[in-house]
Amino acid sequence: MVRYQDRLYHVANRVMDNPDDALDVVQDAFVNAYQSLASFKGDAEFFTWLYRIAFNTAISAKRRKRAVVSLDAGVGRNGEAGIDPEDRSADVAPDSALERTEDERMLAAAILKLSVEHRAVLLMKDIDGLKYDDIAELMKVPIGTVRSRLHRARLELRNLLDPESTGSEQVVASQD
Repeated sequence: MVRYQDRLYHVANRVMDNPDDALDVVQDAFVNAYQSLASFKGDAEFFTWLYRIAFNTAISAKRRKRAVVSLDAGVGRNGEAGIDPEDRSADVAPDSALERTEDERMLAAAILKLSVEHRAVLLMKDIDGLKYDDIAELMKVPIGTVRSRLHRARLELRNLLDPESTGSEQVVASQD
């Protein structure tokens, strides 16, 4: 558990978008893995097998969980509205840190708008750095499906972040 819990937590947190839910998912994934240990045949790396269990557990939990609006959204540590800049170094202007935080928030929101399949492939490839073969094995789909979903996810993400590019990107996508 110590060896893999941090990596699995990051995966679960990206899917769940809630740290507490991600902790629950990781715990459930380890319980599921322990109960299924006899089914591990060694065809894949142990982490790949464990990652699949954690990812599937997160997806299942996300589907079960209904969207809940937090009343605390946008409230700071002291109950004040606003955001503390992440980078507090003297070399960085406060407005650039706030801009970066806003960009990160917009990116995270756009990623959450992707379908579960597109989000999963995008996160596994671009964030976790998994290989196409590993993603295909984890999702139990052909490698061509992985490539197609990744391409579509990137186009959709680009269109969500820059709606003005929608027309030109669709032309490019149809030429591929």
